Amino acid sequence: MKVIELLKLNRELLTICRAAGVRIDDVRYIELYNDYARLLADGEKTSYIVALMAEKYGVCGRKVYDLIRRFKSDCTLGAV
Repeated sequence: MKVIELLKLNRELLTICRAAGVRIDDVRYIELYNDYARLLADGEKTSYIVALMAEKYGVCGRKVYDLIRRFKSDCTLGAV
């Protein structure tokens, strides 16, 4: 399958995601956020979770904070 074929196949969904402010590249961090949410629900402190996720997923702590903020945010109004 060619890149253009994949884009055409998913054009509508990708367009909606882009309009809503979703960064397609963030799909790789879904499990990171799931782990964060689980540990937070278990009562762990945010700073501990961020340090743990940074080490586990090989990103800096600032990136983890940015991802958490972005994943918790609402989609852009009027986009969907």
